[in-house]
Amino acid sequence: MAAEIADPGPGLHAPSTRTSVDAAPTMIPDTPQKSVEDLTTSNNSFPDIEMAQEKEGDRPVVDEFLVEFSGPDDPDHPKNWTTRRRWGITVVVGLLVFTVTFASSIFSVNISIVEEKFQVTQVVATLGVALFVLVRFSHKNAQWQETDRFQGFVFGPIAFGPMSEVLGRRTPLLCGYALFAIFQIPVAVAQNIATVCVGRFLGGFFAAAPLSVVGGILADLWDPIPRSYAICIFAAGGFAGPVAGPIAGGFIAESHLGWRWTSWITLIMAGVVGALAFFFAPETSAPRILQHRAAALRKKSGNIDYHAKADAEKLTMERVLTVYLIRPFVMITQEPILALVTAYMSFLYGIVYLLFEAVSHQRLDTLEDIF
Repeated sequence: MAAEIADPGPGLHAPSTRTSVDAAPTMIPDTPQKSVEDLTTSNNSFPDIEMAQEKEGDRPVVDEFLVEFSGPDDPDHPKNWTTRRRWGITVVVGLLVFTVTFASSIFSVNISIVEEKFQVTQVVATLGVALFVLVRFSHKNAQWQETDRFQGFVFGPIAFGPMSEVLGRRTPLLCGYALFAIFQIPVAVAQNIATVCVGRFLGGFFAAAPLSVVGGILADLWDPIPRSYAICIFAAGGFAGPVAGPIAGGFIAESHLGWRWTSWITLIMAGVVGALAFFFAPETSAPRILQHRAAALRKKSGNIDYHAKADAEKLTMERVLTVYLIRPFVMITQEPILALVTAYMSFLYGIVYLLFEAVSHQRLDTLEDIF
């Protein structure tokens, strides 16, 4: 329109030119007014955007003192550690599992010996194995009332599972494992059946620490696909230990060392493997690592505002009940395949330990007794 007013051009007729010129005084004010309205309309979007950004409810509040990983390639994240280091940690924690399951069955060769030495019944002598892994035991006699119930492996995960989520993996793992090793001593020096039973029960309770925590360590270190290979080491330790225990225990009990050395040998194994874990199994829980980083920043800067997300998570009784006690039963009721696999593995596990106890009652003094 402005071009037509400035230069009508040779090809335009006079009437059209006059119309454009005559209309110019009335149209010129209209045209700028329309342009100003368009400009105003288009410019209104920018203040709206700025106003929306300034609203606190429309954007997340950035916590500048929240400590997080710098990105997916942060070298402190366990899954970014070198493959060699992660496999080394996997093997070490697998040895922890092997040691505690080895201890669970090595005592089975001592049942008949304990029965004769302490002059107790066969059922009471079996408690040395049963209290380590038994869900529930009830027996009628003067010492063990029918209402007495003992749990070793069963109560352990209830305690160490929540602890590994709040305190990290390393502290519950090493503390529980150390106490498991310590309670081999009462069994080795026991002068009565009660000491044997208490020592085995407490040893089984604290031996549940590796069984409860190692699975979380593997989840911290590995992605789902390579984790399947790492789980094989965990499973090998869990199943090879109970099988190797009676074999080694049989040689020890029938040698000049005697039955007490089944506990001393277990203590020595626990000490060696525990030392490896102490030096080569670092903290692998990402939230716990961030807590350590936040604590280091608070100490270095003197600013107490630095914190990690895990600092706000407290271990309450409500959380223990809803997350760690009730949720497993909910999963079993909602997932039939999980219930079937759990029942099948429980049956197999029970058969294995029943076999250990049954065979141990047959004392074979010579090779001819086998035939």
